[in-house]
Amino acid sequence: MTGPLREREEAHALLAAEAERARAGGGRFVLLRGATGTGRSAMLEAAAAHAAGRGLRVLRARCSPEDTAVPFAAVLHLLGPVPEFADLTPGLDDRGSAARLWRLLRSYAARSPVLVAVDDVHLADEASRRWLVEAARRVDRLPVLVVATERSQYDIDPRPAGLTHALSPSLVRTHTLAPLTDTAAGALVRAAFPTAPDDWTADCVHAGAGNPLLLHALLDDLHGTPPPSPVPDTCAALYPGAYPAAVSWWLDTTGPTTAETARTLAALEQADDAHSRPRPHPHPRPRTPPSRTVAPAPLATTAALLADATGADPARVAGWLTAMTRLGMLRADAEGRPRYAHPLLRDAVLSGWPGARRRAAQLAVAEAMLRRGDRVDAVARQLLGSGPAGLPWVLRVLRDAVAVAVHQGRPDDAVVYLRRALAEPLPDDLRQRLLTELGSLEYASADAPAGLPRLAEALDLPAEPRDRVRTALALGTALAGRGEVRAAVEVLRATEAGLTGHPELVRTVRTASALLSDQDQTVRREAYRWLTDTARRSPELVGATGQALLVRYAATAGASSAKAAMARLRTLLTEPAEPLAEPFLLGTAAAVAQWADELDEAEGLVERGLAGQRPSLLHPMQRALRDVLLDIAAARGDYTRLLAETETETGAETVPDTDTDTDAETPAAGGPTNADAHALLALVETGRAAQARRLAARFDLRGAPDSWELNRFLYARGILRLSDGDTTGALHDFLECGRRQSARAVLSPVVTPWRSAAARCRLALGSPREAIALAEEELRLARVWDTPRTIGRALRVLARATGGRRGLELAEESVALLRDSPADAELIAALLTRGRLLSTGGDRSRARDSLREAAERAERLGAVRLRSRAEEALRAGGARRTSTAHTGTASLTGSERRIAELAASGRTNTEIADLLHIARRTVETHLTSAYRKLGIRRRGELGEALKGEA
Repeated sequence: MTGPLREREEAHALLAAEAERARAGGGRFVLLRGATGTGRSAMLEAAAAHAAGRGLRVLRARCSPEDTAVPFAAVLHLLGPVPEFADLTPGLDDRGSAARLWRLLRSYAARSPVLVAVDDVHLADEASRRWLVEAARRVDRLPVLVVATERSQYDIDPRPAGLTHALSPSLVRTHTLAPLTDTAAGALVRAAFPTAPDDWTADCVHAGAGNPLLLHALLDDLHGTPPPSPVPDTCAALYPGAYPAAVSWWLDTTGPTTAETARTLAALEQADDAHSRPRPHPHPRPRTPPSRTVAPAPLATTAALLADATGADPARVAGWLTAMTRLGMLRADAEGRPRYAHPLLRDAVLSGWPGARRRAAQLAVAEAMLRRGDRVDAVARQLLGSGPAGLPWVLRVLRDAVAVAVHQGRPDDAVVYLRRALAEPLPDDLRQRLLTELGSLEYASADAPAGLPRLAEALDLPAEPRDRVRTALALGTALAGRGEVRAAVEVLRATEAGLTGHPELVRTVRTASALLSDQDQTVRREAYRWLTDTARRSPELVGATGQALLVRYAATAGASSAKAAMARLRTLLTEPAEPLAEPFLLGTAAAVAQWADELDEAEGLVERGLAGQRPSLLHPMQRALRDVLLDIAAARGDYTRLLAETETETGAETVPDTDTDTDAETPAAGGPTNADAHALLALVETGRAAQARRLAARFDLRGAPDSWELNRFLYARGILRLSDGDTTGALHDFLECGRRQSARAVLSPVVTPWRSAAARCRLALGSPREAIALAEEELRLARVWDTPRTIGRALRVLARATGGRRGLELAEESVALLRDSPADAELIAALLTRGRLLSTGGDRSRARDSLREAAERAERLGAVRLRSRAEEALRAGGARRTSTAHTGTASLTGSERRIAELAASGRTNTEIADLLHIARRTVETHLTSAYRKLGIRRRGELGEALKGEA
């Protein structure tokens, strides 16, 4: 060990004083006690050097376990060659020998004062130990200072009593060497690395664990990688490896039971850290010495677990944990659990432990945790480090942990548990199901490329027909999501060929093929041609789900009214459905209900559809159902929910903190989604144009795969360009959207009202005739569908293009229709159009009323763009708009009120999110907004605030 001794002044003073006492003719026995690595030997060497400098004769001996069989081996090392003891053999009476050795020591002392330095006296042979005990009783009459060092560290297997346990305390001066404080350890680090930053120094201090031996070894290893290189967390990054060697030696001195327990604790902690959700560093790095007291409950819990896993005495394990915490090897984490002071120390404890032994230990820990009733995911984390066990409980725990992780929105954890489960010996049918689940979760998580091979492997394994269909649906969904629609349909067709005798499963597969074909217009035409022809000849072959798809197809093609479509779908919903096919029926009906302005019914259908889904399995309707939720929120003008939900769907920050233009973000992989289109529209409507431009710039639409989502994003980008004044660019986007939709036989404005938007551009560019033609065509198609939202929107645009008295009549009709629609944003736009036409016609009083109503509704809705346009129109007409409600219940949006009422009724955020099928973050966003508007600060005030202003 190198470097200066720190915080040993008291020991130095004691030994110096006793050396002076020996010089004056009075002897003393001093015992230096301390844990392994605390510097006992260094202190003894320092005492010897000091004594030699003061004129004392120094006699040294270092005890070793190899000498325990030789009587007086340690004393003979002290006193030098003694001829009469050359042939001393074990087993003889040693009383005479002890007396002769004592006379020899007295002869030395007669010549000069003597320091007798015995290192590691706990390793001395029994004869030498008895001799030294006797010396402690008689040395006070001689100029002899006896200084012995003894290991005093709490081990789980009790050690023999110490050297002086039978002596009166008055005969021995005992001093225990304490571990280094963080202050002293930090001084050692800064002495070796003067320019080290505080965080780096703190890391070294924690890895040193208050142990001079470990700290000096670490500093020796780090001389090759000084700061700013970080202190590593693994020993593999250290060279030449003095630190892991020192830790290994420290473990060797503790005995096999303690070493096993220490390593089991390290394995337990490593598994917990490696597979837990991200959280703060488990080992805090305070600038002041931390408390070394562990809360009793977590310590007792850990002790019981370790004892159960290793078979050790629980009381001794608890004592060892307490001792190691006081020494600094362990520190309490935020929950009070004893943990290694640094990940590097933990890794060093595990180094050299055979992999098989480590895996067995983690299996034992997991089994002990299971017996104690620990949480299933905590038990599963331990199993991740164990090898295949072939035990039924192992697979049960892992599958339960998958279910918990999926339910709690932790798909990455579920993937890890499934991978471990597949390492167990499994029958083919169970392996097939687990592979399907794993591939689905991998595709849905960041490891999307891994999902496809898993699903393909699952499809090749023997399985029940229903399980094969589940796998085919998952693989088809994954392939379609990557733009490989034709490959997805081929997978489903190949699966269908093996379903002879299962007509209900055949219908499910064909329905899925038709649904997935929506991503590719060529495949879509083929799928719907087959579906239409089959339904005409043999309707039983397509079933209720296939017929529902045909209802939707007719709605988008402009060949059905909303009333007829909903009547047909409600009938189909009463028919018994195959469980695998039911989500298709519910999702299709929900989409049509949303178009028909039956938003509450649509929401209920989505709720049923999502409740029947297994989140861990890919299904074509999972995304479709969530897309309908977004469409419902957009229809209601619920921009707050839209932005929160789309951020969750896309996994990216849709609304950055800044509201200024910055450098373009990294281009997004693949094409835009429905969530991206809604986010773009919501950003425009809420006045966040800079963020909207950033979002639009993330996608290069020239290389995006053909899909209906691309069409919707083109429409959204057109709205952005129109609001930015780029009318020509906007017109291009709207016309391209229309061209693509028409190629898919999607003519009705229920999907995307591109004609109305293009008409506004034509009008702005000075082409009223083309604008009127587009608006009239949209109105014709809207009247076929016959809902207030579609007709009202088309009337509004036609009114604006027509102008004059006829235009005002159309605007009045639009406003009247939209008052019965849930689409508040459309009503606001109609009020704006009517107000402008009234103002142009000279009826300024009615114009102001219309514009004020538009501004107030826009204020409540959070539609910043529409509110600004209304205020501009009011100013242009010479009026000031009345103030609107910025606070109170009147200012709450529909979603804010609904969530606030649920929270006031006692439901948690998680329960509200599950009930409404929205992200928990969306709930939190709405509640935060509601608190601000209601002027309250806590959940308990919601009920009174809502009641007081009802």
